[in-house]
Amino acid sequence: MLRSDCHGRSPCRLVIGAAALVLPLSVVALAPSATEGGMSSPFGLACSSVPKDGAGSFDGMAKDPVATAASHNLDLSTLVTAVKKAGLVDTLNKAKDITVFAPTNEAFAKIPKADLDKVLNDKAQLTKILTNYVVGEKVTQDKLAGGSFKTLEGSSLSTDGSGDSFKVNAGAKIVCGDVQTSNATVHIIDTVLMPKR
Repeated sequence: MLRSDCHGRSPCRLVIGAAALVLPLSVVALAPSATEGGMSSPFGLACSSVPKDGAGSFDGMAKDPVATAASHNLDLSTLVTAVKKAGLVDTLNKAKDITVFAPTNEAFAKIPKADLDKVLNDKAQLTKILTNYVVGEKVTQDKLAGGSFKTLEGSSLSTDGSGDSFKVNAGAKIVCGDVQTSNATVHIIDTVLMPKR
């Protein structure tokens, strides 16, 4: 099954089944790097699994603040649970121009269940971990190559890569980046990032 995955964004992707075919770099370089209004387009193969419409779509998430928008994405339900347990929903929703590196459910599943349950029930430790995912500025794709950013927790995150392939702290891959909410840029990642001691 072949369908277009453009929705007014550049570069366009053609989606065959669940797999996305990304245009060659030479073609992408000719395309505009931002959508109308100067916002960057989502990038990464996992973006193809985002619903095309509704509250969990890119357009739907752009209308809500970040914690609310994340609650509409089924792949971020563990993160949303953690944010609620830490009492950070209002803090994140009221913040302006932030970036959130958001681990997927699969990222949390890499942590042994007993360890995850212990962290989820330790509000101070949970808050420390979750604020390690938040940067107090908008970090879009054009800033990810060789980037270094201070987190709200006080640690620093480094990003590196090129094209549509970026890593955070040399380990976590951005699987769908530059997702816009009304107050944040979200980069969905495949590994839980622990604060540096």
